[in-house]
Amino acid sequence: MFYEVLELVETLPEYQREDLIHIIQQRMIEQKREQLAKNIKEARAEYEKGETKRGTIDELLKDLE
Repeated sequence: MFYEVLELVETLPEYQREDLIHIIQQRMIEQKREQLAKNIKEARAEYEKGETKRGTIDELLKDLE
């Protein structure tokens, strides 16, 4: 299906391909933003529950040993 879509896109005029690229880039940016917001929300919830630790990198590495 990917290659079928790619072939279809290649039949579009250049201005439409550029518009499509812009739309896809904006959607990807929004998806990444939404994922980041979700990760932050989860991290805050874990922190509030005491499921996370604070410390320096050295302390973290020491805990991993």
